[in-house]
Amino acid sequence: MSRVITLLTDFGSADYFAPALKGAILSINPAAIVIDLTHDIPPHDIPFGAFTLGACFRDFPQGAVHLAVVDPGVGSARRAIVVEADGRFFVGPDNGLFSYVYEKSASVRVYHAVRADLFRPHPSATFHGRDVFAPLAAHLSLGLAPDSAGPKIYDFSRFPIPRPHAQKDGEIQGEILHIDRFGNCITNFTEHELAPSSIDEGARIEIGDCVVENFGTHFAEGADGGGMMAYPGSAGYWEIGAWCASAAARCGVRRGARVVLWKKSM
Repeated sequence: MSRVITLLTDFGSADYFAPALKGAILSINPAAIVIDLTHDIPPHDIPFGAFTLGACFRDFPQGAVHLAVVDPGVGSARRAIVVEADGRFFVGPDNGLFSYVYEKSASVRVYHAVRADLFRPHPSATFHGRDVFAPLAAHLSLGLAPDSAGPKIYDFSRFPIPRPHAQKDGEIQGEILHIDRFGNCITNFTEHELAPSSIDEGARIEIGDCVVENFGTHFAEGADGGGMMAYPGSAGYWEIGAWCASAAARCGVRRGARVVLWKKSM
């Protein structure tokens, strides 16, 4: 069993919330290897947290426990869950935060965590991260079987990951899934829609106020030709970047904005 526990939250670093999670974990498993994925998810932004977790959970070994807390519904009737997916474990609220994990995993089992003896005594209604989720993660890192936390459920919350749609006139409509801190726009186009090895002359992507006609393999290629380019990103999707600038700002777009791919000139 891996001793690795990762943390992903919207807690930031100015308050006591993130260190309290670590203290709760280490009180149960002092040998745990606790790794911060990030505590800088924008407050309450579940889709942002879901994308970030989905982009990196496979970079950790099987048996790793991923504790994720972006939980505007804390204290409400939303469920605490334990997820087993492709040999890794996830703990957090049942609010769609694990949607990309569900999408990318071949095997998924979800359990409603109801065993109070696995939580801290008298959990706070406003801090389930410390009092419910962190103890669960620590017990899983010590070998607790996920189905010991509670009954298996099938009606777990997830939001649909937008998929591109081909139109009759040859265009493929997509959208921006995520905008990273550099302003790079991560679309929902994959190699299925556009293979990097076979890009026709005249191909272009329309995104907000921009038309991108430069396709490459890495960011620095955008230093020429006006700086805007499309390239296959490390998360498995085509990205739109601007050389040392924000593509999102240049094109005037936000997450969810429409993107159109033309695979060849019309």
